[in-house]
Amino acid sequence: MPDNISYEYAIIRVVPVVEREEFINVGVIVYAKRKRFLDMKYHIDKERLTAFGDQIDIDLITNYLKAWKLVCQGGKIGGAIGGLEMHVRFRWLTADRSSIIQSSATHPGLCADPDLMLADIFEKYVL
Repeated sequence: MPDNISYEYAIIRVVPVVEREEFINVGVIVYAKRKRFLDMKYHIDKERLTAFGDQIDIDLITNYLKAWKLVCQGGKIGGAIGGLEMHVRFRWLTADRSSIIQSSATHPGLCADPDLMLADIFEKYVL
């Protein structure tokens, strides 16, 4: 049995009307320091999002999530935040915010493969 490592994850949510505090899970972000792993998956369900109201800009939300993915990848492509150390990028992405895209609190766990864990959490909480 492979050695398990610690990881953290957060659920990425779209909060169409921040004042109402209703949200739809659209993605997951996973960070595992020992594996130098930071990645996310997301899925936009247009029908579910537009059920909250026709004022939701799906393209804007998609562009923000693409930017978050670039920050996970790091380097120049991720802009100024992408140049920061991996743990700082994870904390920046999962910080409390009052915008249309938010994350849940971070949750810890143990796994052998953070990429498989990302897929598992994504399937359970997003799809």
